[in-house]
Amino acid sequence: MNKAILNPEVQEYINTHLQVDVHQLAMAKSSFEGVTAQELASQITSKNKAEKKLPTWYHQENIYYPTPLSIEQTSSEKTAAYKANLVGAGKVIDLTGGFGVDSFYFAKKAAQVLHCEINDELSAIAAHNASVLGATNMSFLSTDGIEYLQQTGETFDTIYLDPARRSQLGKVFMLKDCTPNVVEHLGLLLDKARQVIIKTSPLLDLTAGLKELHQVKEVHIVSTKNECKELLFILDRTPIAKVKIVCVTINDSVKKFRMDMDERAELKLADQLQAYIYEPDVALLKSGGFNVIAQVYGLEKLHDQTQLYTCDILKPEFPGRIFQVEEIISSAALKKEKNIRANLIVRNYPEKAVQLVKKYNIKPAKDNFLIFTKTKLVNTMIIKAQLLQYY
Repeated sequence: MNKAILNPEVQEYINTHLQVDVHQLAMAKSSFEGVTAQELASQITSKNKAEKKLPTWYHQENIYYPTPLSIEQTSSEKTAAYKANLVGAGKVIDLTGGFGVDSFYFAKKAAQVLHCEINDELSAIAAHNASVLGATNMSFLSTDGIEYLQQTGETFDTIYLDPARRSQLGKVFMLKDCTPNVVEHLGLLLDKARQVIIKTSPLLDLTAGLKELHQVKEVHIVSTKNECKELLFILDRTPIAKVKIVCVTINDSVKKFRMDMDERAELKLADQLQAYIYEPDVALLKSGGFNVIAQVYGLEKLHDQTQLYTCDILKPEFPGRIFQVEEIISSAALKKEKNIRANLIVRNYPEKAVQLVKKYNIKPAKDNFLIFTKTKLVNTMIIKAQLLQYY
């Protein structure tokens, strides 16, 4: 950590050059002794990446930024704030602290937070920023979190960790292939804390994750703007009979959908298209509870292989998009229309979206939609609809 970057004149330069071409800047000569042009470019790049993802940091003076990759890999403030509600008011240890966003939000709820980070520089950066942000109940150790747990006699209310991929090639789908290896150290983790929260990539298969772990109490599937951001496996010392799945959509408001992992519901198909169409958020789709979704919200599926639902009642509590049906239109009638402006939803339809756009010469629109799909009684259907609720 180069403390010269925190000099007032350097900070002023960073804040007044956020729109500069960082590639040209990195190749130019620095105006400051003790601070390279590459360091200036890195600070500017990272701060720009933090603007929407980490607004608290972005708007705070004298924040020291890590590499842009660290900003990309860290939790957003929205997801960190949600996780803070899961830790309770006791002692929390973050074994893979990183830039410290999750730890900072844990400190808003917990009495004490210990941030462990094996990278010396990143640990120092997180400690500096926590001080600037006024988080007085956080402490920092530049150490391997698992090794610290093995050596300390201290216990915690919550252990949190975000295992990293070992290999940069391909996509990791198994927790045993990550660092730290939570599967190998599961006994240690459960011995040292009342609960353990493990953040994983949204690419991890739920069933595969549950096979690797045991004593899982809940799995939280977290999304923002219809993009699945992370899976949170919450483990408890006490054996759990049924694993709860909690689908969480964080947008203008936070919505939740809960179900048991093995919960089943009777498939109810719609005999006819009703006034509204419901498209579940990706967090709900990740849960696999397609029939349970219909049961909980009083909806009927358009087709057993189509994850679209219909109902005559508007239900704004639904986590996902809601459309108002305007009309059902035939392919022949659509071909005759001129200047078609609509967005496309294509579900279980014989043609792909790119083919349909070309076939009907469709231009994009804001809230007008054409939904190409199948229903129970009709092989294919084209529905004109208006977007009422966006995720």
